[in-house]
Amino acid sequence: MDQIRTGGLIRQLRRNMHLTQKQLAERLCVSDKAVSKWERGNGSPDISLLSALADVLGTDVCVLLSGEMKENESEKGNMKKLKFYVCGKCGNIVTAASEASVTCCGSRLTPQEPRRAEEQEMLTVEETDGALFVSSDHSMTKEHYVSFAAFLNDSTAMIFRQYPEWNLQFTMPLYRSGRLIWYCTQCGMLYQDIQKRK
Repeated sequence: MDQIRTGGLIRQLRRNMHLTQKQLAERLCVSDKAVSKWERGNGSPDISLLSALADVLGTDVCVLLSGEMKENESEKGNMKKLKFYVCGKCGNIVTAASEASVTCCGSRLTPQEPRRAEEQEMLTVEETDGALFVSSDHSMTKEHYVSFAAFLNDSTAMIFRQYPEWNLQFTMPLYRSGRLIWYCTQCGMLYQDIQKRK
């Protein structure tokens, strides 16, 4: 940790929250002299305070330790570029429009990189009663299954949760084109593009 950079960041975040040094100190049960010391880079918060300090300042412990906040470029709305973060321990799914710092079950998650499905891996997509019925004969055991599927196009994202020992299938509105993405606990993330026949 660079004390000068972390101190400057603490000062910036405190001011953004419209807090005085004394108000921040009271929330953390420390003296305002301690906060002043941190902000001047003459000391650093005790490790036992970092989580509470991050919560009060509306940030992350890793951001405090790095001493800088990196902002993503503004994402201009193409939902096909949505990032999926999947926790291998609990199955949690987190999405973000651009890169994000995501942790779950004590582990830092990285965005899944989908690969184009081979023909034998593709989901079956059929038009029925003005909707699309999506299915697959993919293995759905407790050890090997698709945990979710998603449909993405420029302006839409829909996620369909799947469960082991159930058949992989769901119905979705009829769209002219888009991308199906799914996550297999053994094979990772795959995708296929779909086009409505005219």
